[in-house]
Amino acid sequence: MSITSLQNEKVKAMAALLEKKHRDRTGRFLIEGVHLVLEALLAGAEVETIVIDAERGVPGELRTMLSQIDCELIEATPAIMAKCTGTDSPPPVFGVVAKPLVDSSALYKSDSLVVVLDGVRDPGNVGTIIRSADAVGADAVVLGRGCVDLYNPKTVRSTMGSLFHLPVVEGDLSVLLPEAKKRGIQLVGTSLQATATCYSYDWSGPTWLLLGSESNGLSEQALEMVDTRMIIPMHGKSESLNVAMASTVLLYEALRQRRYA
Repeated sequence: MSITSLQNEKVKAMAALLEKKHRDRTGRFLIEGVHLVLEALLAGAEVETIVIDAERGVPGELRTMLSQIDCELIEATPAIMAKCTGTDSPPPVFGVVAKPLVDSSALYKSDSLVVVLDGVRDPGNVGTIIRSADAVGADAVVLGRGCVDLYNPKTVRSTMGSLFHLPVVEGDLSVLLPEAKKRGIQLVGTSLQATATCYSYDWSGPTWLLLGSESNGLSEQALEMVDTRMIIPMHGKSESLNVAMASTVLLYEALRQRRYA
């Protein structure tokens, strides 16, 4: 199928997915660029439509995959590519994907390592945290209320495909945290006032790592649930690490203790 008009109803429906209300209503979101489309296809995500810039043609990396899948393929003008994507330089390809049904059972595994975000609003930070969780083999990431929308195009881009590799649960921490404690899972968080370091904590047991907003840290409600507070030691003059960097340091210490100790 080829589409050239910006007023085409399908184009309008795809462009509307740049807004959260339309993503929520339709249960669909956008993926932009060759890498994300390829990762979604390899992961078996429910890719409903793939749109290719007619002037640039099918990207070489996708030719084989696109010949083997059964989804709607559309060739579109550069103007349509620009209208339907959130980047300054439109990618050569984008896709429409159905939001996955997430299995939350991974949260409560006997040796679970889960990252829980409380009010983290920056899409780049959330995407990077999901990538770090994926890299260390964490079981899941939880986005509590007040976090940026997981399916915001900037968040999706920042995950670099890790969104498709592990469960990412959007949930209510006032329900999930007490349930985790009931099941014997340790809830840990960072605090500048803590005396224990992330290197003295035993990460081998079931652990949920709680991380708060960039400006305010964990909410009072989340802090009340934390079993252990720790600090990332710093010996230079930097006052702090941002939440994405901190998560990576903590997750790699967990990986070191679990796999390389």
